[in-house]
Amino acid sequence: MVHPRIREAYPEYLITVHGIIRASVPLMQSAVRRARATADPAARGLIVYLERHVEEERGHDEWALEDLEVLGIDRSLVLSRVPSPAVACLVGSQYYWTIHYHPVALLGYLAVTEGYSSPPGLIEDLIQITGLPRPAFRTLAEHAELDLDHGVELDRLLDSLPLTPEHEEAIALSAMTSVHHMARCLDEACEAAER
Repeated sequence: MVHPRIREAYPEYLITVHGIIRASVPLMQSAVRRARATADPAARGLIVYLERHVEEERGHDEWALEDLEVLGIDRSLVLSRVPSPAVACLVGSQYYWTIHYHPVALLGYLAVTEGYSSPPGLIEDLIQITGLPRPAFRTLAEHAELDLDHGVELDRLLDSLPLTPEHEEAIALSAMTSVHHMARCLDEACEAAER
């Protein structure tokens, strides 16, 4: 099912995606700092993975800004806009668990945000349905490719870590919370398109 105002919702969706992506590198850097500050083997096992992933994700927020510029939306407007409550809850919950519980919780968030790549043909369908220019879909197209490998890497990491039942609970809570807030992010983008 396609939202009846998908053309209007897409720029709002990209603004939301930008808000999420721009927090990804700082969030992972916080998790690395927290992991380094503990002797816990599960936390220590995250460090190399997260440091590499920080480098892989660096600059992806710029892609979203460039996509929005293709659509005629100035980056200064995007950067000056207050991020939505759903974006703040999505990212903020991860900071809380990472800093105040255990950095392994971040893996639930990463499983949701990067563990599932876009289905083949989705981006082509969106270009056709919206009639928007192909360069406005770079962020989605690049992540559809990258997230194939990211999901596999994350699965390997999860299998390699000495996770306790409490770690697994935190990862599951993080993932479920991320799904909830991501759904709310989509709702907000659609609501904004209807206004």
